[in-house]
Amino acid sequence: MAALARWCFRHRRTVLIAWLVAFIGLGFAARTIGDDYKDAFSLPGTDSQAAYDLLAEEFPAASGESASIVLHARSGTLTDPELRTDATEMLATVAGLPHVAEVASPYGADGGSQVSDDGRTAFATITIEGQIADLTADDIKRIVDTARAADGGNLQVEATGNVISFAEQPEQSYSELIGVIAAAIILFVAFGSLIAMTLPLITALVALGIATSIIPLLSHVTTISDISTMLTMLVGLGVGIDYALFIVNRHRIALRAGKSVEEAAISAVNTSGRAVLFAGITVCIALLGMFALGVSFLYGIAVAAALGVAFTMAASVTLLPALLGFYGQKVLSRRERRRIAEHGPEPEHPSGFWWRWAKLIERRPKTLAVVAAALIVVVALPFLSLRLGSSDQGNGAETKTSKRGYDLLADGFGPGFNGPFLIAARTDAPGDAATVERLAERLADTPGVESVLPPRTSPTGGAMTITLFPTTSPQDAETSKLLERLRDDVVPSVVGESGTEVYIGGSTATGEDFSSVLQAKLPLFIGVVVILAFLLLVAVFRSLLIPLTASLMNLLALGAAFGVIVSVFQWGWLGGVFGISGGPVEAFFPVILFAVLFGLSMDYEVFLVSRMHEEWSARRDNRLAVTLGQAETGRVVAAAGAIMTLVFASFILGDDRIMKMFGLGLAMAILIDAFLIRAVLVPALMHLFGKANWWLPGPLDRVLPRLSVEPTVEELGEIVPQAASAGSNGSTIPGQAVPRHRLDKSAGRH
Repeated sequence: MAALARWCFRHRRTVLIAWLVAFIGLGFAARTIGDDYKDAFSLPGTDSQAAYDLLAEEFPAASGESASIVLHARSGTLTDPELRTDATEMLATVAGLPHVAEVASPYGADGGSQVSDDGRTAFATITIEGQIADLTADDIKRIVDTARAADGGNLQVEATGNVISFAEQPEQSYSELIGVIAAAIILFVAFGSLIAMTLPLITALVALGIATSIIPLLSHVTTISDISTMLTMLVGLGVGIDYALFIVNRHRIALRAGKSVEEAAISAVNTSGRAVLFAGITVCIALLGMFALGVSFLYGIAVAAALGVAFTMAASVTLLPALLGFYGQKVLSRRERRRIAEHGPEPEHPSGFWWRWAKLIERRPKTLAVVAAALIVVVALPFLSLRLGSSDQGNGAETKTSKRGYDLLADGFGPGFNGPFLIAARTDAPGDAATVERLAERLADTPGVESVLPPRTSPTGGAMTITLFPTTSPQDAETSKLLERLRDDVVPSVVGESGTEVYIGGSTATGEDFSSVLQAKLPLFIGVVVILAFLLLVAVFRSLLIPLTASLMNLLALGAAFGVIVSVFQWGWLGGVFGISGGPVEAFFPVILFAVLFGLSMDYEVFLVSRMHEEWSARRDNRLAVTLGQAETGRVVAAAGAIMTLVFASFILGDDRIMKMFGLGLAMAILIDAFLIRAVLVPALMHLFGKANWWLPGPLDRVLPRLSVEPTVEELGEIVPQAASAGSNGSTIPGQAVPRHRLDKSAGRH
């Protein structure tokens, strides 16, 4: 790392130009070529996927997207001449728009089933040519605007459906900008210098600018969801600023200790830079671990997010030392530069709030550990009620026409109308059609079923489909129980030994299958990531207890994050504040949140414990190592945690429910991780464990590779805070130098 940092420092113009060329060139290419985002959602081996495949094969005319235009009479009924005239004229206009293949009007000969019993609500089904990926938001907005133009007086007109929600997504969000501004304020407070404040911001934004330009280009050669870019920004902003913060902080310490600008930059990259690489690699491992789930929808998200983290790592150890060369001594505030000029170098001494806090934890480890753990457990308790599923238009804001249309359909036709089951049966054998007819009759008499439409036969006669409407909403737990009962009892009892292939699909069934697939594979995924991270930490810190504690603490932070998410997004607590309504937690949310959070938590763990390990290697005094390690890193870890919390929280301000969920979940997890787990629980436990923290069986020590994220002994003696034991009373004295022979002995052990 030292050689890389030295080369980047001395060739800083070349490094800066290379990064700027990549930033501008890839940005231009992305704007010129555009993107080809698409969702490759496939659940091989599930009932819903089999139903979808059969429908796509036998009902090709229905392969396009569809939406509903909802009509509602504010007074009277929709048969009133004036309302009927306005509605039919509007529907005729919509039918003539580009990309509209067909409009099935409730006023048509077969439209009776499209009108509610009270005659006040009706819907027209619009069949749209192609899939969402083939359309632009403007194409859909033209349809919505044309329909909504008829809204007025006694006639209410809304549009709803997945394709409508696509058009309602905001084209641009300024939540990231708010997060960057908040990060800039914290950096200024932490550094006391406007110039130093810009370093982490420039490094993170350049790296993310390149990553988010590559992602749309990659979408042309592989399947990447449009949510990938937003998630990359969410994760990349947090880690990018934090990584640069760690290195700049170490650089400033070295400058104050009297090192030249070049040696300070090299030392910072060679110490904190190695910790950054290790932490970043852990994040990437956790993200790419999503491939182990075998769900294609997550592949593009994993690659995109890992790409963002990788570029922030690369920028931190190459672009940042180059920028440090340009900034020179100006990364220190004027007051710091003046003090050095007047009084000479000032090695870092533990002092201030974090020194006093570290000493308090040293004196009261049991009490503080119990209090911190109790608080985290209380926050995590709602996690026990977690219910996974898929949100839909019903979870949107009231300002959206898709939400209003959804509610009108639920009020007029029953809560289950928005989530029908599509039952597909293969009918290429004698007797199959008769079995499907019997099944339709049995389904209509099943408790929990509101209504069943007559079976439809495909053009080839090779399949039939039945549409079933539950009595409960798509997100109701009773709907899930109905699906299970249909698959396990009702359908098998009717099919019997006939051999007719029957599959239950539809958006609700697909969501349930998605949840089941992920829940079944989640333990394996978590196990693989935790074990890999555990082994890496064992190799770095030569300890079994520290990696075990870190893994358990990360899982505890994850539980607390889910506790908050369940309270807000599932139970609806403070829903008005966050602009959401209660519903299930997205099925893929636990996977992505775990991957991101587990990696990010390792950032703080590595930075905190590696500093403690430096002290342990030099002094072999666990109490002193833990106290000094926390005292020095406390301020920068708190600043990093505050930055990441505010960056993540800024995404709550957007309109997208999923990004709100990620923003709140990650913000709360980092808040708890940085200010409860790393600032209280971990150091308290390490004080309680004593020298056992650093124990590793000899045979294992000989087998494991030796990885290091720590500085050399010479660097340790020059830049670490100086302190030593002050006798048998257990106190420590800030500012007392470490005896040189102690460092020499520790060098021999390396």
